[in-house]
Amino acid sequence: MTSIFQRALGADFERLHPRLRRRFSVGLDSGEACVGRGVMEEVRHGRGFVRPFLALGGSRNILVPRAGRNIPFTIENFPYPDSYGRETVTFVRTFRFPGQVHRFDATMVFSPERGTIVDYLGTHQHLATDLHFSADRTGALIVRSGAHRFREGRVDVRVPEVIGGDATLRESYDEAAQCFRVQVSVVNRRFGPLFGYRGSFTAEYVQTAGHDVPARLRPVREEARV
Repeated sequence: MTSIFQRALGADFERLHPRLRRRFSVGLDSGEACVGRGVMEEVRHGRGFVRPFLALGGSRNILVPRAGRNIPFTIENFPYPDSYGRETVTFVRTFRFPGQVHRFDATMVFSPERGTIVDYLGTHQHLATDLHFSADRTGALIVRSGAHRFREGRVDVRVPEVIGGDATLRESYDEAAQCFRVQVSVVNRRFGPLFGYRGSFTAEYVQTAGHDVPARLRPVREEARV
């Protein structure tokens, strides 16, 4: 079986830079997790009115309520079977601001019905977004978000565009610097930029066969719907 990212990318997977192919091969069958450590050169916000929303999201590890430069950064991608038996990969990003640590959590599951990855945001998986993966002509990974849905109990509603954001991620490998480079931008179609970051990191691979995913990386609540 291939990783959830290989399934989402299809033929585009082979167009990725070899270091990116290794990084996005992590899964239950690979028996590996990937841990990246580096520095975010910039963590930025949009206009002042978005800050209360970022602060609210930050209480559930959705986005990051602070801005800054040269922020130490860790990303942890651990595969595990969730309580519904689905292969899941964590995307837990930790930003170490002076005097305070903030996390931006996501867990990713492949949806065979739609042939795409569902990205659950935050500690309680209340926000779900389809992600669309591709490779550009340089071998970088491009990820674009689709519609956002709020899910809790019987509630399953689409988040209105007026308060939602379109996210774009570009991750590449810099041969000269021997590191990964990542850029993320979240933009509201009416109000413009909401949140983003850019930086670089190096990666190491951790053997996971026979080991449970660290409990601190799992969400508090898991959503059954994909």
